[in-house]
Amino acid sequence: MKKWYKIFFFCAISFGFIGCDRITKTMAREQLMNKEAISYFHDVLRLEYIENTGAALGFGENLSKEASFWLLSIFPLICLLVLFAYTIRRSKEMSLSKILCLALIFAGGVGNIIDRIFFDRHVADFMNIGILRLRTAIFNFADVYITIGVITFILIYRNKNPENVSA
Repeated sequence: MKKWYKIFFFCAISFGFIGCDRITKTMAREQLMNKEAISYFHDVLRLEYIENTGAALGFGENLSKEASFWLLSIFPLICLLVLFAYTIRRSKEMSLSKILCLALIFAGGVGNIIDRIFFDRHVADFMNIGILRLRTAIFNFADVYITIGVITFILIYRNKNPENVSA
């Protein structure tokens, strides 16, 4: 497959997922902010708006505003720019599945950084899944993209490693 097609695929997928993340966060701000949680499927899915100033699971939420800006916005942005450049440069030899994984990770990262930069470190989180008292942290679609991208990437490359192939 031609390199330009793979680059277009990466950019289109990234743009599409970033757009979906932005739309859902805007809807969450408009429909869920300052309201009671909404429960679906016997409370398996709960929509509840919070703003997270830290990273995953609130890590780093007690950082100063300046430290938070550098550690949770600028450093990840630099990492995402490196990921973008790596993907563009190496796309010719990458499979579409690897490009998709990297696009998910890139889109999720950009989606959350947009919130951090434009909403003064406040990332909109609004989904929670669980049964009874066993529940996930509250998250957003950008978090889902990153998680799926990383897990799929690991599974793809774990299965390609000859040491992991069963006889």
